[in-house]
Amino acid sequence: MMIGSRFKLNQNHAPIHEALETFRRMRVVPFDVPGHKRGRGNPELTEFLGQKCVGVDVNSMKPLDNLCHPVSVIREAEELAADAFGAAHAFLMVGGTTSSVQTMVLTACKRGDEIILPRNVHRSVLNALVLCGAIPVYVNPEVDQRLGISLGMRREQVEKAIKEHPKAVAVLVNNPTYYGICSDLRAIVKMAHDAGMLCLADEAHGTHFYFGGGLPVSAMAAGADMASVSMHKSGGSLTQSSLLLTGPGVHAGYVRQIINLTQTTSGSYLLMSSLDISRRNLAQRGRQIFHQVADMAEYAREEINAIGGYYAFGKELVNGNSVFDFDITKLSVHTLDIGLAGIEVYDILRDEYDIQIEFGDIGNILAYLSIGDRAQEVERLVSALAEIRRRFQTDGSGLLSQEYIDPQVITSPQEAFYADKCSLPLRETEGKVCSEFVMCYPPGIPILAPGERITAEILDYIEYAKAKGCNMTGPEDPDILRLNVLKGR
Repeated sequence: MMIGSRFKLNQNHAPIHEALETFRRMRVVPFDVPGHKRGRGNPELTEFLGQKCVGVDVNSMKPLDNLCHPVSVIREAEELAADAFGAAHAFLMVGGTTSSVQTMVLTACKRGDEIILPRNVHRSVLNALVLCGAIPVYVNPEVDQRLGISLGMRREQVEKAIKEHPKAVAVLVNNPTYYGICSDLRAIVKMAHDAGMLCLADEAHGTHFYFGGGLPVSAMAAGADMASVSMHKSGGSLTQSSLLLTGPGVHAGYVRQIINLTQTTSGSYLLMSSLDISRRNLAQRGRQIFHQVADMAEYAREEINAIGGYYAFGKELVNGNSVFDFDITKLSVHTLDIGLAGIEVYDILRDEYDIQIEFGDIGNILAYLSIGDRAQEVERLVSALAEIRRRFQTDGSGLLSQEYIDPQVITSPQEAFYADKCSLPLRETEGKVCSEFVMCYPPGIPILAPGERITAEILDYIEYAKAKGCNMTGPEDPDILRLNVLKGR
C-alpha cells in the first residue's frame, strides 16, 4: 500500500540507528547543541544513562537528517515503517501518541467543523478540539453494567450520527479501548467513506494488531485514513515515541505541515532510533512475539478466573456490534466481587507485592502484557491476586461501578476553555458548565471536559474516585477542591 519509495526498502535495516553508529565512530568535535557535549558537560547524567546513550543524544545535522523535513535516513525510516504497517505514509512522532492524535484531528478538522467520536476518547482528542475549534458529535457508548466499562460504538449509532450530521468531516474510533474492546472498524470506515468523511483511528493500544495472527483488524487493513500508533506501549520503543500512519487518500505534505505546527524542531535521536530499531524487530519477529503474548494473557485469564471472585474478561464479551472484537493480549480484571475497587487492588499490588500494573479504576485493573513479559512474572501476578483475595476480601456493598457517565454538552470545548470563568468549591459547581478537564490518569478519559454540564452524579464520582486513591488530573486546582466554570452558565 505504501506510495512509491525513493529507497530500496529492506526491513532488516534500521537507517537512523545505522547512521548514529557511523556518527559515533567518526569522533566529531561538537560545537553545536546539546550543551552537554556528548555527556562531558554533565558527568552525573552520563553516569546515570551511560556514555553510549548520551553520546548519541545529538542535534539534527546533514548526515542525520531533520525530522521537520526529512530527506535521507529519517525519510527512509518512515518509509520502512509505512511498509511494515501497510500504510501509504508513516511519520515518526517524538511527542507521544498525544501528538499523533492531535495531528489527526487538526489535519481533518477546521474551526466549526463537526467530528463524530465516542465520548470515551483520550484527552488528547478533546485537547485537539480546544486547539482547532471543531465541534464534537458524541456517539455515547453502551456500558457493560456488570463491569462498569464503556464498550465500542454500535454500527447503528454511527449510522444515525452520520445521517443527522451530514456535514461532519470525520469519524474517530478507538481501536481498541484501554480495556481491549473493538468496534466494527471495517463497517465504520465504509459508512464514513460513503458519506464523504474521513475515518481516524486512535490505536494507542493497538500496535500489535499489525503483527499478530488472530487479533482484531488494524486500522490500515480496515481502510482507515489515519491511525495513531503507540509504539512505546506494546511495540517496544522508548516512552514518548509514536507513529502516525496515513492511507492513500490523505495528503502527506499537508500532514507534515500540521505536525510541524506543534512538534519540536529538536527531535530526539534516542526516540527516533528506538522507533527505527523497534520497527525492525516487529517486522522480523512481531508475529511470533505477539502470539506468545496472547498465549500468556489467555493463560493468566484462566488462572485468575480459577481463583474465584475476580473476573478476567475476554472474548466471551464479543456480541458482534458494541463489542465487535476483543484484544486478547489485554489482561483486564474486574475486582468488585472481592469487595475492592480496582484502584485498591492496584495499590496493594504495588505496596505489598512490588508489582506495578498499568492502572486501576473504580471497578477494574489492567495488567499490560507485551513483548518484554515472561511467564514467571505472570505467575507472580496470579499468585499475588490469589493472596490479595485471601487477605483483603470484604463486603463489596456500597462500591460504585460506573466508569462512564453520559455528558451533557452545552458548548464546544474551545469556546468553554477560553471563555470567561470563575473558580468555585467543588460542590457549588453543580449545574454549572465546566471549563477544564477532570480525569483519572491513567487511562486519561475525561470525567468532565470543557463545555459539559456538571451534575451531582459526576461530583459524586469525582469525590469517590479521590477517596479511593485514583490519580486525578486536569484542573488548575491540583487538589481538585475547586473547579473552573463558565461565568453566568
